[in-house]
Amino acid sequence: MPADTLADKEAERWNHRPSVGVPLNPLFSWPPSPLAVVNWYRGAWLQITAITVPFLIALAVYFWFLPPLEQMRTLQAGWIFRLWLLNVIPQSLVAGGLHWYLYIRKGQGMHKKFDKRDLTRNNGMFTFNNQVWDNIWWTLGSGMSVATAYQALIYWVMANGWVPVMAFGDTPILFLAWMALIPMWSGLHFYWAHRLEHHPKLYKHVHAVHHRNINTGPWSGVSNHWWENALYYTTYFVHLIIPSHPLHLMFHSYFQQISPVFSHCGFERLAKNETDLAKAGDFFHQLHHRYFECNYGTSEIPFDKWFGTYHDGTAEATERTRAFKKQMYSK
Repeated sequence: MPADTLADKEAERWNHRPSVGVPLNPLFSWPPSPLAVVNWYRGAWLQITAITVPFLIALAVYFWFLPPLEQMRTLQAGWIFRLWLLNVIPQSLVAGGLHWYLYIRKGQGMHKKFDKRDLTRNNGMFTFNNQVWDNIWWTLGSGMSVATAYQALIYWVMANGWVPVMAFGDTPILFLAWMALIPMWSGLHFYWAHRLEHHPKLYKHVHAVHHRNINTGPWSGVSNHWWENALYYTTYFVHLIIPSHPLHLMFHSYFQQISPVFSHCGFERLAKNETDLAKAGDFFHQLHHRYFECNYGTSEIPFDKWFGTYHDGTAEATERTRAFKKQMYSK
């Protein structure tokens, strides 16, 4: 139990709060710690994580199901609909599977669950008066539709040779380096887009749909308003600037869509008989959903620490965040 727990009036609201607080990527720490950096990235890429699951799905979809670029030179309903299915089906399997295991079957009970509460039913704040159905509608209806539209546009541009397309055989080192940097680019884009969405006017009319989820579940990840998704998925357009392979966009797509399923699932770890099997939820972002005006980005790039909006899980950070929120909305 953290040393500050007894002084933290909010502590009793958590079922589980990590004792180590909220770590940030040591790549940006000073003095440098090469071993810590190696361990950070080994943990991200060599285990079952919110990076490796989207990457493995991307490999399978690219080699077995994605239409060849030649077919995408002309905008046609057939291959665009296939793209939509290639978004909807993995999203449904991962989010639906985690929801079934964690919240219906209750496969690990309350073990490593952040919030004490269950997901909300019979609440008029949500579409269909139900948090899960609300999240499914905004995820599949809005999120996957906007993502598909952007992906189709980028593949169409690539197929017509209007932007450079990277080939693995020509530059394998650059190919792999760009693949490894995609999560970092995603974190950079997300911080600034997300910070913009917390402007009071955008928040009220757009981002509030996502923040209905104070207690998050797997379907909460990309449960966003149409306009928020229109901004959120602009992260894909980097592939029109930096030479990329279709597999880069495929991985980027699944990382952007499926990693939030894990980070919002509400449990720090997936477990069987209280034996931890894989990292799941993200307490860094769970704090954002509890206190709103903190942790706008990700732990991959410490923008929040640099700009004074970092919540590390302590009582002091809670008070600091509340003071910042009060000051922000008083303006």
